[in-house]
Amino acid sequence: MALQSMTGFARSEGESGRFRWVWELRSVNGKGLDLRFRLPQGLEAPEADCRATAGAVFTRGNVQIALNLSTLDERLEAVINEEALAALLALKTRLGDAIDPAPLTLSALLGMRGIIDFREPAEAPEAVEARAAALLASFRDAVEALRMMREHEGAALADVLLGHVAKIEDLALKVEADPSRQPTEIARRLQAQVEALLSTTQSLDRDRLHAEAALIATKADLREEIDRLKAHVIAARELITEGGPIGRKLDFLAQEFNRESNTICSKSNAASVTAHGLELKVVIDQFREQVQNLE
Repeated sequence: MALQSMTGFARSEGESGRFRWVWELRSVNGKGLDLRFRLPQGLEAPEADCRATAGAVFTRGNVQIALNLSTLDERLEAVINEEALAALLALKTRLGDAIDPAPLTLSALLGMRGIIDFREPAEAPEAVEARAAALLASFRDAVEALRMMREHEGAALADVLLGHVAKIEDLALKVEADPSRQPTEIARRLQAQVEALLSTTQSLDRDRLHAEAALIATKADLREEIDRLKAHVIAARELITEGGPIGRKLDFLAQEFNRESNTICSKSNAASVTAHGLELKVVIDQFREQVQNLE
């Protein structure tokens, strides 16, 4: 299953009968899936079907969905309020010529609010159903276009993330192979530290010093951190290769990477290991920033 970025844009046009429309979908990062619709007044009915369609394709991202509708030709029809007109004529008859002997004219009727209105003619039910079906089909096209764009960006992100994982692995191996971690080098440093302490006073117990130094060396060992980094590297590669909505899982791994690098820096007793640990933190931060863009 392909990786998806959470950012993208898609557009789909369509028409049915007298109407033409444009769907526009804009997607950005989000913790969950947030679909926000902006539909013309009177066309809110398709929203439920559109939500179901988008929800079946996307799992994360803030998606702004706009529908712009226009007519291919303007049609208006005059609608007469028969009851209001009858009431007006009855009033004129009752009053006779007492107020205004002039006959009612069309221009006078047009100037009277509520007597004659102009509006678009009502659509046949078949036309309404055909337009609704065409709108939904056009929306599916827009969703598919957005999915393809998000997957295209997801593929590019996968390459970037795999590059970061390779750097993390390389730095973990450098820490593992650092000369300061060799048993002979550790023994030499410990012996030098013990001799330096003994040279300052003769009251210290040599055996106790050696035991304490050995304990400190054990606590400072980086074997567990290196092994966990290697395991996290394997897990990250498997997730990226598997694909799908893995953003949250990779974010968790990024936190684990960071925890191990912090421990390596805090336990380090060599400048070279500290340098590798700091470089690890930089690469892990870059990894995590890119993960935030994944679905």
